[in-house]
Amino acid sequence: MRNPIARGGFAALLAFLLWLPFVVYAVGEVPVSGLPRAEPSEVGMEAGPLAGIAPAMRQFVEKGEVSGVVTLLARQGRTIHLEAVGYADVEAKRPIQPDTVFAIASMTKPITATAVMILADEGKLKVDDPIARHLPEFSAATLQSGPPDRPITLRDLLTHTSGLGGSQENVGSLAETVEKLAARPLQFQPGTKWQYSPGLSVCGRVVEVVSGKPFDRFLQDRVFGPLKMADTTFFPTPEQQKRLARLYKPGAAQGTLDATTHWISDLSPSRTPNPSAGLFSTAPDLVRFYQMILNGGELDGRRIVSEAAVQEMRTIQTGDLTAGFTPSCGWGLGWGVVSKPEEVTRMLSPGTFGHGGAFGTQGWIDPERRMIFVLMIQRTGFGNGDRSPIRERFQELAVEALK
Repeated sequence: MRNPIARGGFAALLAFLLWLPFVVYAVGEVPVSGLPRAEPSEVGMEAGPLAGIAPAMRQFVEKGEVSGVVTLLARQGRTIHLEAVGYADVEAKRPIQPDTVFAIASMTKPITATAVMILADEGKLKVDDPIARHLPEFSAATLQSGPPDRPITLRDLLTHTSGLGGSQENVGSLAETVEKLAARPLQFQPGTKWQYSPGLSVCGRVVEVVSGKPFDRFLQDRVFGPLKMADTTFFPTPEQQKRLARLYKPGAAQGTLDATTHWISDLSPSRTPNPSAGLFSTAPDLVRFYQMILNGGELDGRRIVSEAAVQEMRTIQTGDLTAGFTPSCGWGLGWGVVSKPEEVTRMLSPGTFGHGGAFGTQGWIDPERRMIFVLMIQRTGFGNGDRSPIRERFQELAVEALK
């Protein structure tokens, strides 16, 4: 490419700088990961409100509420907004980028649920199978008061109604972790209550046993590889580690942040694949997974999971039980589902489904509007991420852009 600066001085330089961001993300192109780009008007949206997202996110950065933010909005199978503001590393002044890698924590769970449903599609398991059919150590599951009224099923685990409690952290290998979980007394009768749990870790171990593959290998072969999610992994490479967002907590003085650590993002040699909370990913990678789900289980001609399985995952399975981290939320198989939009979900359609992570990351799919919202931040100690003002403002501006 010829040097545009040498040909036209400052005017040419300005034109070049304005053009440069679109070299990688030109409309209609598919980046290394992500969806094709489109102008808002091509998918029935207005550019004005979308242009307000980055300044709104920058305000949260300037107030010291978050170090940096990546926001991504897709509609009708195309990305119409992808912006990054702030820092991935405040101390090093390393700017956050669209391909910054984040610990997505519990956003791992819907991916684990998808792995279970892939095996269900193949007839290798059923969602209503007793867990002990695949993991005999659960045949002795008990409450403090005695045996449960019925066996724990995969459905119970996927919906957080199994009675399992306690930490979701791996202790040793996944197999060793699940053996320890099986030895814990249940906290309530299966199916009688919703309580966030390490149930998806048990589901991941079932995937290993039924498929005959390590959990991380199964996801790579059946989900990440086919979907071209090159930056989604339990074990970031040295190159990916250079793009990691640091984790921050509130500092001692108001409006400040302190770097911190957490077992979820710990990269020590003892790290093992955690189906509840262990994945790292980027916004462009995640939107490919979400678009596959929104499409009913396929993307770019590759079917990952059946349409019937997707429908079951995004349908509330918990009845009238109080579930989730926002009002009027139920639980599907591995996914939270908005039953009645209100408060932080008020701008979303009924049936919108998704999941958040412990560090404030959010991914939600509005099937009625064919929209996907991805919010990537990395902070802890700021309360319930599912109800955060950052999520709320992003969604407000995104929905406001609808014509």
